[in-house]
Amino acid sequence: MERIYSRSTLRTYWEKHPETEQYLKTWYDTAISSNWKTPADVTKTYASASILKDSRIVFNIKGNAYRLITKFHFEKQWIFIRFIGTHNEYDKIDANTI
Repeated sequence: MERIYSRSTLRTYWEKHPETEQYLKTWYDTAISSNWKTPADVTKTYASASILKDSRIVFNIKGNAYRLITKFHFEKQWIFIRFIGTHNEYDKIDANTI
């Protein structure tokens, strides 16, 4: 079972942006029930996910209107939420270091 740090980050975001709620809940439910051991396992579930350096993976949310950046610790099955924002906001950050 995956551990996601932290769901409250997602909840806070969808409370401010209600149009993302169902999409983020679906991502969370999928991630928590998956047994991803490698980045390749993630892309089997989410083909559009972008694999970055340092175990970071970017997910497209709501048809790529939003981006979710995560940092994985595959051995411990932990996922850390590093960023959630619009595609425009994503373009202004460095996804490899956030």
